[in-house]
Amino acid sequence: MNIKKGDQVKIISGKDRGKIGNIIRVLPKEERVSVEGLNLYKKRVRPKRQGQKGETVLVPRPFHASKVMIVCRSCKKDARTGWRTEGARKVRYCKKCKAET
Repeated sequence: MNIKKGDQVKIISGKDRGKIGNIIRVLPKEERVSVEGLNLYKKRVRPKRQGQKGETVLVPRPFHASKVMIVCRSCKKDARTGWRTEGARKVRYCKKCKAET
């Protein structure tokens, strides 16, 4: 997977299509990602102490990594990424503007 925690991504399919957010968590074995503030679902939380009320919390659920596309930091467009070697290190780059991401 070419997606890392902290990357800015654009959703390309589903109910949040067209929205942009940052990656919170990456689950590489399941090929899923969680995006901050997107794909939110309600979860009921039980009261922690006696006398306290339970509440409903919005929780971001992970969705498949194929539904997101990385937004390049330099050209600000959603683009595919590639890998190239610069000396001894391996670098991810934007295929539209050739800048390092």
